[in-house]
Amino acid sequence: MARKQTRKSKSRRSAAPRGKRRSARGGSVSVPVNGRHRASVKVANRRPVLDPQTAQAMKLYAEAMKQFNRQSYRRAREVFEKVLTGPSRELADRARVHLAICDQRMQRTAPVHLRSAEDHYHFAVSQINAGNYEDARAHLEKARKLAPKADHVYYALASVYALTGETDEALALLAQAIKLRPENRYHARHDADFRLLQDEPRFHELIYPDRPAVELRA
Repeated sequence: MARKQTRKSKSRRSAAPRGKRRSARGGSVSVPVNGRHRASVKVANRRPVLDPQTAQAMKLYAEAMKQFNRQSYRRAREVFEKVLTGPSRELADRARVHLAICDQRMQRTAPVHLRSAEDHYHFAVSQINAGNYEDARAHLEKARKLAPKADHVYYALASVYALTGETDEALALLAQAIKLRPENRYHARHDADFRLLQDEPRFHELIYPDRPAVELRA
């Protein structure tokens, strides 16, 4: 009696055919095509998309740092100020620190284009306001050599000597400034730079020539 041969049924898999898969972070992923064939498709790495304003702030900060490293502090300062208006708080904080450094270094170093007496005078005034009296004195002396009859240069020099407590030099320079332009007498009366000379009789005689000596002492 012939034996019936039974076929072994192959188990059907409901799942899709195995394919080689890699992480979605990058690389290739096997994808079924037409139910039978597989194709390898590359998946690009996902990167966070920067906000356009943040990207612009980062670009400005990089440009500012380039100018800063070149010691172009004035140009760097202009760009750092633009970073402050951007959306990044971290970049703004860094920009503020470098702005302070730029200001400090700009005060220490005189611009190389100082040529005329007025150039030296205006730079010296900025140094007086910053409290850098030695630098101010040096540039005012250069201005005086270039313009020996400029009354405002003598007046500024007098204020520097007054601020540093050098009374005799301050009075001599102030007297010269008044001689060249009498209106300087009235300016000196209300100028806080001469506050250390308020108790000096010679200072009062210089700025109040019409008052009696007795009234000045009172």
